[in-house]
Amino acid sequence: MAAGSVVSRGTGMFRLTLQAAALGTLAVGGAYNTANTLPTSLYTLLIGGALNSVLVPQLVRARTEHADGGQAHEQRLVTLVLSVLAVGTVVGVVLAPWIVGLYMPDTPDNHQVFELTVAFARFLLPQIFFYGLFFMLGQILNARGKFGAMMWTPVLNNIVLITMFGLYRWLVPAPGDAASVTPAEVRLLGIGTTIGIALQAVCLIPYLAGTGFRWRPRFDWRGTGLGKSVAAARWTLLFVLVNQVALTVVTRYANAVDAVLQKAGAGNSAYFFAQNIWMLPQGIITVSLVTAMLPRMSRAVAEHRLGDVREDLSRGLRVTGVAIVPAAFFFLAFGPQIATVMFSYSSSGAASAQPLGQMLQAFALGLVPFSAQYLLLRGFYAFEDTRTPFWMAVWISGLDIILATGCHLFLPPRWVVIGMAAAYAASYAGGLLVTGLKLRRRLEGRLDGKRLVRTYGKLMAAAGAASAVGWAVARICSGAVPAPVVGSVLALAAGGVTMLVLFVLLARLLRVSELRSLPGLG
Repeated sequence: MAAGSVVSRGTGMFRLTLQAAALGTLAVGGAYNTANTLPTSLYTLLIGGALNSVLVPQLVRARTEHADGGQAHEQRLVTLVLSVLAVGTVVGVVLAPWIVGLYMPDTPDNHQVFELTVAFARFLLPQIFFYGLFFMLGQILNARGKFGAMMWTPVLNNIVLITMFGLYRWLVPAPGDAASVTPAEVRLLGIGTTIGIALQAVCLIPYLAGTGFRWRPRFDWRGTGLGKSVAAARWTLLFVLVNQVALTVVTRYANAVDAVLQKAGAGNSAYFFAQNIWMLPQGIITVSLVTAMLPRMSRAVAEHRLGDVREDLSRGLRVTGVAIVPAAFFFLAFGPQIATVMFSYSSSGAASAQPLGQMLQAFALGLVPFSAQYLLLRGFYAFEDTRTPFWMAVWISGLDIILATGCHLFLPPRWVVIGMAAAYAASYAGGLLVTGLKLRRRLEGRLDGKRLVRTYGKLMAAAGAASAVGWAVARICSGAVPAPVVGSVLALAAGGVTMLVLFVLLARLLRVSELRSLPGLG
């Protein structure tokens, strides 16, 4: 799974770099990114949260308790999910202008960008159905202990998008403002993006057939146990709704910065790219581990083995921390160099990469609580408790909205979105504390806290010292070469290698036993 995630995320980073080169981080890139946010947001709101958190425990339980091994339950569930997705997709396409209006205002100064965003959205919103199909089939595979396919098939999507952005860059070497984008260009970007997601989903079908699963539509939903899934999903829907409210507020504020500073690259696209880079380690390490952990923890809860659940959570936090903590400090030390290397080839120019790098630094240390929060929530889902995660989302999203609004009102436009990145990180730090206390109660008052604090304290000390030395080395190297891109490459290579070597040496000196979980470093 980790290997599939590495290849998938690696090709995804190349796709993001090529996307920035083709569309830039200004009006055209902002319109595309805002429109491309809509399918994932609406899919998650419709049913995605339930698929990711509620249905795996339900599927595991059905396979254990039902006489047919849960086959009928799976068929009914697939039918229900696809029906909801089909209706939601049609409604989303019809209501595209109103949905876009939630994320950006349609003002005289912003009208061309608004209309371009709506045009993109009509082609991109059908992704709702294919996202749902991908995750539905993937969760059935996960419940059957087959994890690899779901990690590898996104590579196909990335290949399609890399080809599409490369073609667009060739056809349109230097995109102008929103009014200059032709209908043919909108169709290329919109249809090409949706085809990539569709291919990613359809390619799971042969893997699922190989496990013996055969689907036929079943609408006999009454009295079959799906009511329990729907009841659990109710809280997950509210959980997702709260998160989407926060996302909508932040996107609207970021688009407002783009409207004021049209050439600065300090708004929504920069925030989108910085956040995607920042989440990369969590996507490779934490998501891969949690995907395998959730079915096992669900079985342990069903069999009342709370000690095993506690040990899984503790070990998961400690093992992921070995990679997540130094990654967070790496972003803090080298954010500007990363942005310069990846996004100086953008049609917006090298100068627009600097706000992006500063956003990455603002996000940086929040990666630690963000990753830990993601893992701990799966502890509640193993108990089939979706109510507590909802209240955690209220706390985190509420804090994020308050802090982001403060940035919007009181910071200069150039620093608003950088401040919102720091606000996002701070909100997860506060949320992690509350989540840990509540999960501790579910696990009979114990969460292996002393060992976790000791391990993370050592990791933070080692990563902090190593990143400081690496930063100093990068500063020296970047000043030795006048060309900004070449200097950033040299600084990133020298500083990054210095940080990695020193981190490993210090972690060994501090006796961080979990270091053995990283191949070649134990």
